[in-house]
Amino acid sequence: MTEMRPMDPCPVDQLTVEAPAKINLHLEVLGLRADGFHELAMVMQSLDLADRLAITPRGDGAIVLNCGVSSLPTDGGNLVVRAAELLRQQAGRPELGATIQLEKRIPIGAGLAGGSSDGAAALLGLNRLWGLQLDTASLLQLAAQLGSDVPFTLSGGTQLCFGRGERLEPVALSPAGPRALGPEGPGELAVLLIKDPVASVSTPWAYGRCRELRGDFYLERESEFEQRRRSLRDGPLLAALQGQRALPPLRNDLQSVVEPEQESVRAGLELLRSAIDPLAVAMSGSGPSLFALFAGLERAEAAREQLQAALTAGGFEAWCCRCSHQGARITATVQAP
Repeated sequence: MTEMRPMDPCPVDQLTVEAPAKINLHLEVLGLRADGFHELAMVMQSLDLADRLAITPRGDGAIVLNCGVSSLPTDGGNLVVRAAELLRQQAGRPELGATIQLEKRIPIGAGLAGGSSDGAAALLGLNRLWGLQLDTASLLQLAAQLGSDVPFTLSGGTQLCFGRGERLEPVALSPAGPRALGPEGPGELAVLLIKDPVASVSTPWAYGRCRELRGDFYLERESEFEQRRRSLRDGPLLAALQGQRALPPLRNDLQSVVEPEQESVRAGLELLRSAIDPLAVAMSGSGPSLFALFAGLERAEAAREQLQAALTAGGFEAWCCRCSHQGARITATVQAP
């Protein structure tokens, strides 16, 4: 997994943590697990589009979350608060408190793991703020209790994700991160990301619909699951991310069930496919966010400019992002006197 820096034991008065978004470069629904969840084989990729958490300690044992987005819950329904409560429970320190200011940049309900990443950032930041010094393995165990995407968003980068998504295997890439073979040779992998802000897709609905339409093809045995995992490890996608060959078409089994029933997903994918030189186009997670991959940020920005009138007419918001080699990270601290 992506290695995190050792914890600094010195107390701090305030710190800032970035919580990056993710996209799915591969999402394969293998079958059903004994616990009722779907067994998945995925490749997840962090982006440099990130939320930001500013965290300060409190002396009254309260966990106070503030956010300028009125539609976002700031109580125990938010993974940031749940992460804080889980962490101090794990530490046996109920007196610990914090005020957390959440700046949302990742669109909400978009299949980009914004909420999961915020929870991961809270774990990382509060571990440092409260001087708990839990190691990476302990934080990842807590992350898995919070949600399937939280372990990945904590460690980040480019990883194979199995099980419900919590079983992580790092992908060996260059220190610069994933590469793409474009018209002018290998370059950094960049993303044009779009979303219709009024569209939403229920993740449980998407998986339920997948089971209805594809359940007859589900695998059943662990040996079959492991065969698909090996195929992904050794397949063309990971070679392409090393800049060794062209990107293959991206697979998202949820896209095949969401696209026929979501007009904005169909329209957005058609727009992205009409851009200049996209290397691949797909939906992320259960949607409704959509993305196109490019060999370099300049090409992604040129595609956004090319499509801007059509995106505006279709009601889409758009972002150009770089792929990132890291997950949640502390970006600033203010030392206590």
